[in-house]
Amino acid sequence: MNAEMEKRTQNLLSMAARARRILSGAFVVEEALKRKQGTYLLLAADASEETKTKFTRMAAQQNVPTAELLTMQQLGHCLGKEYRAVAVLIDRGFADRLSAYLQDIPTGVD
Repeated sequence: MNAEMEKRTQNLLSMAARARRILSGAFVVEEALKRKQGTYLLLAADASEETKTKFTRMAAQQNVPTAELLTMQQLGHCLGKEYRAVAVLIDRGFADRLSAYLQDIPTGVD
């Protein structure tokens, strides 16, 4: 991921946090996925393999797309927290925009 893409992603996640459309923390994310609220799962690149495996499996069962990006510190900073290994978007609009960013599709607003 290049620096511009990383900045766009961080800005999008910060907007989602301000709009209260993203949940973070292992317990909260697990509960959201069980309630089928998740639209896009985010894993920190430096999260433990156990965490990555657990949440990737849960997301696959619910057909929720998954992305491994940023570090735990960067992900937490976007969300106004200290460190976060896992987060989930709960809004389809934010999820679609993130997907477009990650696939480098022009969105017309950037």
